[in-house]
Amino acid sequence: MNKTFVQIAVASALLYRAAADVTLPAIFSEHMVLQKADSVPIWGKAAPGETVTVTLDSKTGRATADSDGKWKTALDLKAAAAGPFDMIVQGRNRLVVPDVIVGEVWLASGQSNMELPLKVTANAAAEIAKSANPFLRQFLVKKAGSKLPADDCQGHWTVAAPETSGDFTAVGYYFGKELQQERKLPVGIIHSSHGGTLIEPWTPADCFDRVPSFKTSADALRERTEEYPKQKAWFAADFAAWLKQNGREDEPHPNVTLYADDKISTEDWTPVSLPGKISDFPSSGVFWIRREIDVPAQVAHQGFKVMIGPLSGYWRVYWNGRKIDEMTYAHLPGKNFPCYFPVPVEDIRAGSNILAIRIYSPVSPLVVSGASLWAGPIDLNGPWLARVERSFSDLTPEVMRSAPIMSYEQPDMLPGALYNGMIHPLVPYAIAGVLWYQGESNTKRAYEYRTAFQTLIKGWREKWQLENLPFYFCQVCNNLAKVSKPGESAWAELRESQVQALALPETGQAVTIDLGEAGDLHFRDKQTLGHRLFLIAEARHYGNPVPYSGPVYDSMNVEDGKIRLQFKNADGGLVAQKLPATYNVKTLTGETAPLIRNSPNSQLEGFAICGEDHRWVWADARIDGDSVVVWSDAVPKPVAVRYAWSDNPTCNLYNGAGLPASPFRTDNFPAITANAHF
Repeated sequence: MNKTFVQIAVASALLYRAAADVTLPAIFSEHMVLQKADSVPIWGKAAPGETVTVTLDSKTGRATADSDGKWKTALDLKAAAAGPFDMIVQGRNRLVVPDVIVGEVWLASGQSNMELPLKVTANAAAEIAKSANPFLRQFLVKKAGSKLPADDCQGHWTVAAPETSGDFTAVGYYFGKELQQERKLPVGIIHSSHGGTLIEPWTPADCFDRVPSFKTSADALRERTEEYPKQKAWFAADFAAWLKQNGREDEPHPNVTLYADDKISTEDWTPVSLPGKISDFPSSGVFWIRREIDVPAQVAHQGFKVMIGPLSGYWRVYWNGRKIDEMTYAHLPGKNFPCYFPVPVEDIRAGSNILAIRIYSPVSPLVVSGASLWAGPIDLNGPWLARVERSFSDLTPEVMRSAPIMSYEQPDMLPGALYNGMIHPLVPYAIAGVLWYQGESNTKRAYEYRTAFQTLIKGWREKWQLENLPFYFCQVCNNLAKVSKPGESAWAELRESQVQALALPETGQAVTIDLGEAGDLHFRDKQTLGHRLFLIAEARHYGNPVPYSGPVYDSMNVEDGKIRLQFKNADGGLVAQKLPATYNVKTLTGETAPLIRNSPNSQLEGFAICGEDHRWVWADARIDGDSVVVWSDAVPKPVAVRYAWSDNPTCNLYNGAGLPASPFRTDNFPAITANAHF
């Protein structure tokens, strides 16, 4: 037989077999949890026209692949036992998915407070040590943005055990653990989160575009993003030419250890305070900044990310003398944005560590801006050391203005990008509901969030084709500095926008106004938050009549120079919880601060009141039966009241079930973020 013919035949057979093989998305894999429901979708790919049979225990479903090779069937698992089972998928080939259990599946999503793993939260070591539970599992979706809806994602199921549970979402872990214990059913948490993200990338693009103002801005952003690769190439070439023409090309020092090593003498370095502009330094050049960081032992073994900047130029980052990150004008050109990078956990020492950053700034002076500098929970604001490696000669203002400028757009943060890459591949996997924690990144557009958030909820429900898919969310926590005078707050406006979503059916809110930490956005008490989400699910979804919400403002009346407030969800009556002597700054490092009351003679703390002049003053407040009476001698004719209306309020109104009241305002005065738009 002709050798070439044989090779062609073999290749054809292999191609035919590959085309015919039945395949499954990543979520249908070993250790998976399937929802206990009467119609559980199972889908995948096969050769067009191929018949596929799916069997789990005694349940069977059949499907025929369409012209695109896609197939989908469903199993009735309403009466199924917990398992474990093998799921058999039979087409021209046979797949076996082992260790499949049937119970309750919840999708946990959002940004970093949902992403935060169990291993870096309060009491982690003790909890992880006792976490072995074959009926509690997590599917972790790998971070991915996508321009178009993806058919699949990367991820894997993990069974809770001391060697694995530390990487579970802490919020999802505690929610799932309590749910599993109460329901006596297996629980699966699908974890799809991405720290530092806005809500827009999580929203299906077609749903986002139905809001006219959103679509206009999104279309403009898409157009700029389409041009980005071309603009990036042009900028890199033009900037390189400008640098060469003006003698500003970077010439890395042959021995960076003279600047980056953790054991060098720093006697000739200049003490500086960052963030800020470094005075008495050249107007452009190559600069170094450096700082010793004392890392507590409990932080060192967890790893963390560092945020410095924005910086004035392009950087190389060294940790204890080893380069761990860099950004060049050819790699990520653009306007100033933070130097944000992870430090490998194996490089972090308990005790002294040295962070050194080389900044190549050929156009502008050395400036480290931004509101704050952090290494995980460690505050880096304040004293640093700086040194000049090389300075550039002064150029005329005209020549400096001629330097090319690149406006950087982040392609994977387009509306729909994270939905496409991290949520769409999961649709229509059968789930009981959604747990959501996101919002911190949207505080600058807090008022608009009321529209954006409800658009996301409706969009996800539309994609799952479940009009009342349970959607339970976490109100953003108290954070940042406490204030001595009442006033406006973008964080408070974001919380108010979240509350607006409760108008949608089958929604619930877990209030976190008492769990946050002034100096750490990622508060560590995720067990309490998981419990509060569990209570919502237990009451709203599973029908167990337990208290699930703290007091929620309902109405007000002005009475003889005072304002009387009525509340819903006052289970067990209204309660003035005792205030502690201190509040948490960073629990990871044991930092606290004295709690100074704003209304020291008042039963309730956190209330402010104003008259027709809209000038807010702290108020006295007391519980009177099923209502709260608020007043101030400085405001004889009050018109409005606010409660817990600040970034990090001091407040103590609860109900008898021990759940905190949600922050609120009775007024409709213009929001400070009302004119900030996507």
